[in-house]
Amino acid sequence: MKKSITINILRILPFVFLTACGNLTEEAEKRLNELNKKAESLDSFINKEVNKVISLDSLIDTERKKVKILDSLINKSSSKIDSIAKKGSKLLEKITN
Repeated sequence: MKKSITINILRILPFVFLTACGNLTEEAEKRLNELNKKAESLDSFINKEVNKVISLDSLIDTERKKVKILDSLINKSSSKIDSIAKKGSKLLEKITN
């Protein structure tokens, strides 16, 4: 009797073990899929933020070019104003002398 119980337990034990391993495998796959979804979501978020940074960088470059153009115009205008002021002071000097 004990021998037959032991034999039956030994016959059932591999099935129990395989079923337990199958459940663990399914659980591991489920968690890996969840982790993969989170990683994809994070990757998408990072890509959006990188695109924002690239867009901002492009905008900064455009504005920097505008500032250089304005700076050049200001320098030209101030040179013209200085030239006019010098001519005016020379004329004033001639008139007063």
